[in-house]
Amino acid sequence: MPNGYNARAAEFHEMAAHAHRSAAAHHGKEDHMTGHEHSRQAMEYANKAHEASQQAFAESQKAAGKHSKS
Repeated sequence: MPNGYNARAAEFHEMAAHAHRSAAAHHGKEDHMTGHEHSRQAMEYANKAHEASQQAFAESQKAAGKHSKS
């Protein structure tokens, strides 16, 4: 199951990166309101990616603990 958490975290990281690129493009065109919205969305995705990474790490720790006790 940890692979599922890692994939989810990677997906959120990619979504955040895309939103950051979009924000930069809109800011460059002086469309600050749209750029601001993309920046907000990027931060939201980055936070979700961080949470998913922490969950993946916790699951990996649990799995490692099970294997070391066998």
